[in-house]
Amino acid sequence: MPVDIFGTSLLSVLAALFGLIGAMLLVAAVLALRHARPWRFAVETIAGLLLLSSGLLFGAVGVGLQGYRALTREEAAARVVVQPTGPQRFTATFRMPNSDEITFDLAGDQLYVDAHVLKWKPIANLLGLHTAYELDRVVGRYQTLEDERSAERTAYSLAPERRVDLFNLRRRYAFLSPLLDADYGSGAFVSVTGPADLDVRVSTTGLLIREVPR
Repeated sequence: MPVDIFGTSLLSVLAALFGLIGAMLLVAAVLALRHARPWRFAVETIAGLLLLSSGLLFGAVGVGLQGYRALTREEAAARVVVQPTGPQRFTATFRMPNSDEITFDLAGDQLYVDAHVLKWKPIANLLGLHTAYELDRVVGRYQTLEDERSAERTAYSLAPERRVDLFNLRRRYAFLSPLLDADYGSGAFVSVTGPADLDVRVSTTGLLIREVPR
């Protein structure tokens, strides 16, 4: 990350520097024209336009890098400790980034977690609006379709109660559409065959679950 920050800052400095020098040369060219110096006017105009164009190019690249970097970042959503308690039974203890911890008793062969995801457009990334997510629910998932249809189902909410629900606001207010690229649900599951530490992460492509070596 420091390399990206340095590169973006350098581009911003170059964009400002080239733009400033280019603008100063264009002002000098106007003054040269007023003093009837056509050759100086031509040289300073060409040089000023080239530097100004270079500054705009560096600025555009810097903006593009900021948008691209925002679209590739990945964040930790929760750490989960799973512990089998019997045939097709296990507990899942969620440890949230804010240190909250809650344990669920689940039935099934697999741990399934889903979330709401709001993916903002690059222009919104520059305003500080990055991919927003909210873990929605945890479910005990069975490996076979027959068990899914007939066995015990366990599902719990992971979403906290809140006064302002950004996901629902997007559905209610059309003015957010120009800034929002997509809003969707994303889910991931992993088999529970023994005690394990799992890392639930979210990126712009959705949720993923990785096992963390103990």
